[in-house]
Amino acid sequence: MRRIYEFVEKLFDDVPNTERASQVKEEILQDMEEKVYDLMHEGKTQEDAINKVIIEFGDFDEIKEELKIGGSKKLAYAKLNLGFSLWGSALFIALIVFINFYYTPSVIWFVYPTFAILWWPLSMFYYWYRKKEEVK
Repeated sequence: MRRIYEFVEKLFDDVPNTERASQVKEEILQDMEEKVYDLMHEGKTQEDAINKVIIEFGDFDEIKEELKIGGSKKLAYAKLNLGFSLWGSALFIALIVFINFYYTPSVIWFVYPTFAILWWPLSMFYYWYRKKEEVK
């Protein structure tokens, strides 16, 4: 049965490690094991049954693409969030700098709210990076 586990692991090498992918992997493993046991009850040896199940498995590309699309869509949204947070923060910081130098040029206070504002793109960068690693 180890060959079946290795075969399924190899199929899922380039699929993002998500909960849905894990469920599909478990379903495939269970189905393949059941087929092997059925073939063994019919009189085939374990090796022959495993070979037949692997050969008759079929095309995995359609399932693989469906599982990849979910991960890449989340990554695209994370990248969009990161870009939005960078532009939004830059515009807001520019506004604060303008207000600081226009109304109180003798006191530089824009630095303090700038640190608070920069947490937004930093958190979006962390979220994007985490999603990027999940897709790998």
